[in-house]
Amino acid sequence: MADAPNIRFKGFTGDWEQRKLGEIATFINGRAYSQDELLSSGKYKVLRVGNFYTNGSWYYSDMELEDKYYAEEGDLLYTWSASFGPHIWRGEKVIYHYHIWKVELSEYIEKRFAVQLLVQDNVAIQSDKNGSTMVHITKAGMEEKTVLLPSNIEEQSKIGACLDTLDHLITFYQCKCNNTKELKKYMLKKMFPQNGKSTPEIRFAGFTTDWDQRKLKDYCEMYNGDRSAKYPNASDMVEKGIPFINAGDLENGSVNLRTCNKISREKYNDLGGAKLQRGDIVYCLRGTLGKNAIIDVFNEGTVASSLVAIRPRNIDGKYLYYILNSDIEYCQRVVHDEGAAQPNLSAKSVSEFVIPVPSMEEQEKISLYFTNIDHLIALHQRKCDQLKEVKKFMLRNMFPQKG
Repeated sequence: MADAPNIRFKGFTGDWEQRKLGEIATFINGRAYSQDELLSSGKYKVLRVGNFYTNGSWYYSDMELEDKYYAEEGDLLYTWSASFGPHIWRGEKVIYHYHIWKVELSEYIEKRFAVQLLVQDNVAIQSDKNGSTMVHITKAGMEEKTVLLPSNIEEQSKIGACLDTLDHLITFYQCKCNNTKELKKYMLKKMFPQNGKSTPEIRFAGFTTDWDQRKLKDYCEMYNGDRSAKYPNASDMVEKGIPFINAGDLENGSVNLRTCNKISREKYNDLGGAKLQRGDIVYCLRGTLGKNAIIDVFNEGTVASSLVAIRPRNIDGKYLYYILNSDIEYCQRVVHDEGAAQPNLSAKSVSEFVIPVPSMEEQEKISLYFTNIDHLIALHQRKCDQLKEVKKFMLRNMFPQKG
């Protein structure tokens, strides 16, 4: 094991020292609650693990407890059940649940550095699960864990501040991404007519006429995947060839060519199913109903039997794609779901979807608007992902590594 990291701030040298976590930090158990102690309203919120992640609902308590059972602004907490890891609490005074520890730090460790030390420890735990999907952490195990840290508090502080800045940048770009996704969801409701209306709530200036309501089949040709005895199997797949697309290959409105199976040209020519072109939309008929993607990065391919290829005509293809990702598509799909044990549609039932269609000029403006939003979402997500990779690199190199 190396006793010093690969990357250090200028002026700091020498090995880091080994300490047990229990020597430099105290882990305090939260309080367990019976169901009748958890109220729908009360003096204190009860902080549970889910409240750090996706659960926005709260329980409350009126009980007055020892100070150790409360978390206040700036406290370091550690979730150890289901989802686990360190958090600086940002909020009002709360009672924290049994599945959370409050971590009180000694004078030998700086708070932001402690957070990153615990994050790096989590990375090591996750990579050492021996194939198990569960992570088991105990208070005694955490206290006995040996860690390396610089004895100089100033070095700890610089490391903590650097990585904390990266965390804030990641959060910033993830929030921008999420907010842009919410904007898109809102505009998909407002820029298409809803509930049988003939015009949308939000419209570009200069457009006033009613929209047509016509069936999808009036605006496209549809091609099923091959369902004959010639249907490709594992032995037909080749390393380099023509894309054979399954539902799992559809990601964020495009086809992931890295995961997509390939078939030889001879096999492709032998099939009687869809022969894709750039601009086609592939749409899922079974399993994840309605999942779809537009063909925009290659010029030929075919689809599995669970998909149908939709080829727009006399309609802006991108406009149709966005209709198929709106509530209009969802409402139509619910009506036409054929009620089998597995969610199921036929190409014929999809062709009967009624869709609202304005003039070609208005279609093009709408599709350009949503294309720009998608570009923004992709930009923010790419920046976020890049920063996460930087953070991984810095954690590997600003802390000594095993081996």
